[in-house]
Amino acid sequence: MRILVLNGGSSTFKCRLDEISPEMAPEMAPEMANDPPSDPPKPLWEAQVDTDSRPIPEILSPLLRSVPGKVDAVGHRIVHGGAKYRQSTILTDEVRAAIAAAAEVAPAHNRFELAAIETAGRIFNATQVAVFDSAFHATLAPAAYVYPGPYEWLDHGIRRYGFHGISHQYASRRAAEILGAQIPAAQIPGAQIPGKHLRLITCHLGNGASLAAVRDGKSVDTTMGFTPLEGLMMGARSGSIDPAIIIYLLRHRGYTAEQLDEILNRESGLLGISGVSGDMRRVLEAMEQGNQRARLAFEIYAHRLCREIGAMLGSLADAHESALDAIVFTGGIGENCAPLRDIVAARFEFLHPRILVIHAEEEWEIARECCRLLR
Repeated sequence: MRILVLNGGSSTFKCRLDEISPEMAPEMAPEMANDPPSDPPKPLWEAQVDTDSRPIPEILSPLLRSVPGKVDAVGHRIVHGGAKYRQSTILTDEVRAAIAAAAEVAPAHNRFELAAIETAGRIFNATQVAVFDSAFHATLAPAAYVYPGPYEWLDHGIRRYGFHGISHQYASRRAAEILGAQIPAAQIPGAQIPGKHLRLITCHLGNGASLAAVRDGKSVDTTMGFTPLEGLMMGARSGSIDPAIIIYLLRHRGYTAEQLDEILNRESGLLGISGVSGDMRRVLEAMEQGNQRARLAFEIYAHRLCREIGAMLGSLADAHESALDAIVFTGGIGENCAPLRDIVAARFEFLHPRILVIHAEEEWEIARECCRLLR
């Protein structure tokens, strides 16, 4: 089966074409599987394009027309499918409508991804599959996903969903393989659970950033919530702030909801504090040149990362087992920013966790999900 994956992020589209045989994909849904993945094979074709100010069809159409050979299926990373869609699903009109409805809480992603679905549909005569970024966090317990506002919020779909799930799923399963442990199967009566029960904190640190607390291969907590804005400081997103700041700005500074959305999602984070860039590489370069705002941006990023790792640790801790087996770094910043990893390693040295760096393989994980679903 030849599967083309389109991974649309807030700043790029990554594309990958693979030939996948059934044995390369899990037979069951991720939370039921006990077959951690090996390194992915070399793709048949891959490309990346920035999402600039041009319309998505104008950006993607020339690229997709250059894909070599037949395409049997197109897999899309979909950030948010709302409360109804929490597992990989064949794209139908109903699924597209749910993705469109969820665009209000993931505006930088869902609208791009809908445009990519439409563009791919015009070019390929192939089944299209939605692989939801929130699916890995479907295992959160109510204590982790219900917000402490009025209970009626839950009826309106206001809850913690969590994102970057495809990345956290791959990183946690790959970590289990590296550590020589088999992630246990789900609680099936009579099933033998081999190997060590792992407790991991996976850190997806890129332009967007989130953590997941992973116990026995399942997400039990995560930093992103109702939208991808909550949690860690990010490239241009603020992460969590006192909600009363929003009320203050609305009442006393005359901001509109649209202005606040722009500020919090596109003018904050590393960019907002440093005044230089939302790219950690540029921030580090400015630090070396003596830019104090860049240094402050890095220090805030590191401080908030360590604080949130501590919160994830609280969700994993158990009096009868080790609190933490490994801290796993993935994503552009996680994989390449050694000074940040050194700070984390020093701060949590007392726990004696392993520090792992795992290359992000979201496109391969999406391809495997497509194969599992379609076969």
